[in-house]
Formats: sequence, structure tokens, C-alpha cells
Amino acid sequence: MDFIKLLNGSLKYTFHSHTEFCDGRAQMEAFAREAVAQGFSHYGFSPHSPVPIESPCNMHRDKVPVYLSEVERIRDTYGDKVNFYAGMEIDYLGDLWGPSHDYFKTLPLDYSIGSVHFIPDQNGTLVDIDGRYESFARKMHQFFNDDIRYVVETFYTQSIKMVEAGGFDIIGHLDKVGHNAAHYCPGIESEPWYRSLANELVDKVISSGVTVELNTKAYREHNRFFPSPELLKRLLDARVPLIVNSDAHVPALIDASRPEAFALIATLAPQS
Repeated sequence: MDFIKLLNGSLKYTFHSHTEFCDGRAQMEAFAREAVAQGFSHYGFSPHSPVPIESPCNMHRDKVPVYLSEVERIRDTYGDKVNFYAGMEIDYLGDLWGPSHDYFKTLPLDYSIGSVHFIPDQNGTLVDIDGRYESFARKMHQFFNDDIRYVVETFYTQSIKMVEAGGFDIIGHLDKVGHNAAHYCPGIESEPWYRSLANELVDKVISSGVTVELNTKAYREHNRFFPSPELLKRLLDARVPLIVNSDAHVPALIDASRPEAFALIATLAPQS
């Protein structure tokens, strides 16, 4: 996405959305119609990828051909109004599974988002730490011995390894762990060790050349974007490619808080 077009919001787009193929709450058809109705020029579908573990939020592998066929049908139906893209949000689970895995190289995707939702607990069991705080707090006690520093450090370690492994175009909500972690331990994002980890990931992203999304999903309810303004400022100063994604799970929210995100970018971006 062109940097100048991003700053002035001249294109109406999102490349992060979830439908019936994963944990979205409506069919792709409904999202496509909403994209047309709202005057989008570019719209990307990005179901949560298949993973080799049980997960109610991820697409089953046998559904991937059906998903890709549905993208083609939507292009045939609405492609004269909106450019639709077949993407995927690919979970990084460690060295054996992630965006760089050979399986994803076989798929005819237009782009991929690399994200960390799962981290191993102290016994090596992969646990989904995404989602609402109530679930996160329960899992902190059930799986992680209430060790929030372990959870945060492991999230950022996994994220850095994912960037090093590559195989994706966009990094998704790169500091999202900070949201639940800050509820669990207020002030944690200001602690030196936390800031050091977050900035280490940003350093890795800057050197990688990967595109970063400014994710707006939590702004309406929690008044925060991912990445945080502090990290966003670093990325803007480094001229890292950026896109603003709504991460919508319902059609009505495909443009939610994107205007506010563009306003923040305009405030933080270097002037020359």
C-alpha cells in the first residue's frame, strides 16, 4: 500500500476480516455486500489458518478449497465494484508450523498475515491467549501458573521467531498481548522489561521489510489500537509499510475505527 495514500486515507480498504470459515459471525456473501455498500475499493478475506491442533477458531484444512472457491464466486459476482482478495491469517505455532511452512506455499493466496495467538505453556502445551480478558485470566491460572511475565516474554519471543522465519506479507496486531496483560497487571506496558521486548520486535520488523497492520478492532470498545501509539511512531519514523485493518468479525464493523486510525497516523507521521 502506497505510503502517501495511507496517510491521507485515499483508498477505502481492509485486508483483515473473518467469516463463517473460522470464528466470524456471518457469511462471506454478507461481508462482500457490505463492502460494496460502503464503497470499498479493496477488500481482503483472511480466515484463521488451519493448525495441527484442536481449535474452534481456526479453519479446517478440508475447507480451504471451499473458501478459495467462494472468493472466486464473490469476485465473479461483485468484482466490477470491489477488488476482492483471498488472504489468510496464518498462526505461528513454532518451528514446525507457521507462515513459512511448505503447506501454505501451495495455496494460491493473494497475501498472508502472520500472527501469534497461541503460545506454549511451561509444559509445552499450546494455549490460545487471544480473545476476551475473562478467558485470558482463566487461562493464566489454569495453564501458566499466573506468571504474566512468562506469557508476555513468550509472546514476543514467538513473534520475533515468526518474523525471522518469514513467509508472510503483513504482521498482525503485533503487540496485542499488551491489552490482556495490562488488564491482568496494570502498568505492565510501561515497565522497562516489557518495553524492551516490544521494541526488540519492532526492530526486527523494521529490518525485515514486512508490512505492519494498524489493527482497529479494539478501539471502539477499549480505546486502543495495535500497535500502541509509541510503537506506531517508531514504525512511521522508519517508513515501514503500513495498512489499516479493521479485523472485522461482523459485516457492520468492516470500517470500524479506521477513520480514527488515519487521524492518529496523520498526527504521528513525520512531516517530510
